[in-house]
Amino acid sequence: MKVYVDLVFLLNLYLDFLLLITTSFVLKRNASLKRIILAALLGSLSILFLFWNINSVLLFLLKIGIATLMLLVAFGYKDLKFFLNNLGYFYMISVILGGFLYYLNLEFSHTHIGLIFINKGLNINAMFLFIISPFILYIYYRQAKKMKATFNLTYEVSIALKNGKKYHLRGFLDTGNKLIDPITNKPILLLEKGVIKEENINFYYVPFQSLNNNNLLKCLKPEWIEIKNKKYKNYLLGISDKKFHLDGVECILNNKLMEDLT
Repeated sequence: MKVYVDLVFLLNLYLDFLLLITTSFVLKRNASLKRIILAALLGSLSILFLFWNINSVLLFLLKIGIATLMLLVAFGYKDLKFFLNNLGYFYMISVILGGFLYYLNLEFSHTHIGLIFINKGLNINAMFLFIISPFILYIYYRQAKKMKATFNLTYEVSIALKNGKKYHLRGFLDTGNKLIDPITNKPILLLEKGVIKEENINFYYVPFQSLNNNNLLKCLKPEWIEIKNKKYKNYLLGISDKKFHLDGVECILNNKLMEDLT
């Protein structure tokens, strides 16, 4: 079997560069392009392992060593947590990219009858890898960024009502929620429709404006609201007339909570 070392080297360099740049973006390392390119060049030297007769355990250890050197060159060393985060995300992104490429190769190069796969004699070539890999990593980066932003602004919320009922909800800190009762001057948290049982609850209506319309929001005064082991009593609960559709979020927190929670 012929092995084109120059092609393997370029493909290795390209993929290592993509993995490092994606890791930098996801973790916001702001590493210089020169350091990332230098680290990718260092990683590409792993093609030398092709010419060594070594067992799988030693090969694995050598790959870990090369990855460690790559990350140190690209991002430096601040402390152990910093390094382990870099290493963990680097390998997680590598697995995601490798898994997608393997799936695409299996999908296009094989046909199957049930669980039996048969090779068509067609393989995904290097040019295809050059083209598709950035798109895969870009999609991952966008999703990771979205999930991280959502996770950082999500809190467990406990609510006690005056009728003795208690609820444990998932709340999202929305800077756009600036609803305030104009009479009591209390900020309002929005609850998803149908979250609480409305029997034996005294509601009153608070006027608010939304997109050229004046509306009334059904509100109630809770006994307390607890977030991050701290109880708040100077807030109102507003009942939304629709579902939020925010990955399990049942409560939209008020912008006034930002100083206490972040």
